[in-house]
Amino acid sequence: MNKRAVFGWTMYDWANSAFVTVIMAAVMPIFYRDVAAETLPSSTATAYWGYTQSIAMLIIAVLAPVLGAVSDYSRSKKKFLMFFAYMGALSSILLFFVGQGDYLLASLLVILGTIGFSAGNVFYDGFLPEIAGPDRIDQVSARGFALGYLGGGILLLIDLMMIMKPHLFGIPDTETATRIAFVTVGLWWFVFSIPMFRNVPENRSQAGEPLPSRWSYLQISFSRIYSTLKHMKHYRELAKFLIAYFLFNDGISTIIKMATIYGREIGIGTTDLITALLITQFVGFPFAFLFGTLAGRIGAKNGLYLALSVYILITILGYFMTSALHFYLLAIAVGMVQGGSQALSRSIYGIMIPVNRTSEFYGFYGISSKFSAILGPLLFGVIAQWTDSSRSAILSLILFFILGMIMLTRVDIQKGRREAQTVS
Repeated sequence: MNKRAVFGWTMYDWANSAFVTVIMAAVMPIFYRDVAAETLPSSTATAYWGYTQSIAMLIIAVLAPVLGAVSDYSRSKKKFLMFFAYMGALSSILLFFVGQGDYLLASLLVILGTIGFSAGNVFYDGFLPEIAGPDRIDQVSARGFALGYLGGGILLLIDLMMIMKPHLFGIPDTETATRIAFVTVGLWWFVFSIPMFRNVPENRSQAGEPLPSRWSYLQISFSRIYSTLKHMKHYRELAKFLIAYFLFNDGISTIIKMATIYGREIGIGTTDLITALLITQFVGFPFAFLFGTLAGRIGAKNGLYLALSVYILITILGYFMTSALHFYLLAIAVGMVQGGSQALSRSIYGIMIPVNRTSEFYGFYGISSKFSAILGPLLFGVIAQWTDSSRSAILSLILFFILGMIMLTRVDIQKGRREAQTVS
């Protein structure tokens, strides 16, 4: 195993995770509400942020299968990764120029940055089998995951200090410090992705076969989706789990993306919001491992029930939230179950897929996760505008968790495992 290549690959996770922590989750939602959408009613600003997230995820969900085909067949994965990485980094830097009332520009740049982040990861993931053998792939993947948590958390901590104490950094005010925070994301992404582009080789000898002249990447992507759906009828338990996952993952994704702007709308201070999200970042890492241990004792399905039950409680308490202390407590609770719910979902799915079609079915899982992140923010935005209150919108998310848990009760994991083993 090439240690330099592994280091370079894991550092890209360190690099681009700053976009998730600072722009998607913590700082940008507050800036959007307080500055970019300052001219809009409070609930409308929250709704527009929800629509921004839904539009971004819809575009990514449509692009993902096409980019997956490009990744498999292209002998230029690194060039595509560089394009989307620099697109995301540049979009982050350009957020510096968003002024009061520029919510359309802010939404456009966030959408472009999100596309750069998610589309780039399609090609980034494609390098993993090339740099790590079958016996080390789990370890290398976990190392990238860990560095992503750490890198994103460190930059968020630096930006939080800068926003809280701008004069210590020679910055005139908090708003300017926030704008500079967006620039730091782009620079962080650009600088720490260099080891990836310098040290990870393009394994051209194992690239896909040349495309037949009658095929296009678009045709291949839709052919793959059709093939997976056609095979899915033989795996009924897996299909039921995907429906459950589609529902509860929508609730989880919406909480991640809408929590900060909702907290700002009800009057919680910027510093408290960002600090709470930073706590979530560092709490989430050890609890993801803890849920793995717990699942070994009570079963993955019961562990997932526990995590989703906590999410229902979080949603109910979020409706009644009035103070920064409440937000801190809810942020800790989210950190306790966020990584665990995602890890258990992936492991349950992995048990029930056929071993000879893992790439095909995991690709479909990735597409499903993107589509399942569209409806929640959209519903949140519509209800917030309709009722002129985001409290009703946050309460509506309970529906996703309850329906997802009901569908999960209908999944027989052991039967699904047998189906995966017996059906070719």
